[in-house]
Amino acid sequence: MSGKLYLVPTPIGNLEDMTFRAIRILKEADLILAEDTRTSAPMLKHFGIEKRVFAHHQHNEHQASAEIVRFLKEGKIIALISDAGTPAISDPGFYLVREALKHDLPIECLPGATAFVPALVNSGFPTDRFCFEGFLPLKKGRQTRYKFLAEEERTIILYESPHRLLKTLDEMATYFGEDRLVSVSRELTKMFEETVRGTVTEVKTHFETHPVKGEFVICVAGKGAESKNKSQETRP
Repeated sequence: MSGKLYLVPTPIGNLEDMTFRAIRILKEADLILAEDTRTSAPMLKHFGIEKRVFAHHQHNEHQASAEIVRFLKEGKIIALISDAGTPAISDPGFYLVREALKHDLPIECLPGATAFVPALVNSGFPTDRFCFEGFLPLKKGRQTRYKFLAEEERTIILYESPHRLLKTLDEMATYFGEDRLVSVSRELTKMFEETVRGTVTEVKTHFETHPVKGEFVICVAGKGAESKNKSQETRP
C-alpha cells in the first residue's frame, strides 16, 4: 500500500498562524522534507515535532524526487514544508508533486499561510480576478514580462526581495507609468508589518527614506483600474 505526500503550509512569520491539522500531520509523518533544515528546526521544535528532517530545495529536488517516490511506494507518509508559507508557491514542491502524480501516488495539500493573499486583500484592489506572477525573471525575459504585464487588466501580484525593491519600482514607473497604483506589503504577520499604498512614484519615495527590510509583496492595479473606479464613483 502506497504512502502519501502532504504539502504542509507553515507560518510566514507569526507562529500563531500554524494550524492544528498541520501540526498533527507533521507529527504523524514518517519524515519531513524542508527547504532549509536550519530555518525549519526552530519552528518544529516550538511545536514539539521530533522527526527526521531532510533538505529538499531547488538545488537537489530533481535528484531527490526519485528517492522520495520510492519511499512513498513503500508506504511512507511524507510531509513537505518550505521556509515559510505554502510549498510550491514560489518555493520548491512543483517538481516533486508532478513526479508523484506520474506514479499515481496520493497527494494532499493542506490549506494555510501564504503571503500573497493578505497582501492582495490589504491592497484594496479588485480581488475577484488577479494574476499571480511571483518573482519576475532577474535578467533574461524581464523586460518582455514587464511589457506583457503593462496591458494586464487584472490585479497583478509580485514577490520581491529587499535589495531589488527600489529598482523594481523604478522599472514599474517606466513600463506601467508613474501614476499606476501599487500596494507594497512587507513583513506580513510580523511585528513590523507595513503596507504602503499610492502611485508607483509615491511608494518609491516612501521606501527611499524608510527601511527596506523583510520580504515584499507588490500588488499592482490592473491597467485602467483607476479610471474604472472613478467612473463608478460618479454614477448616480
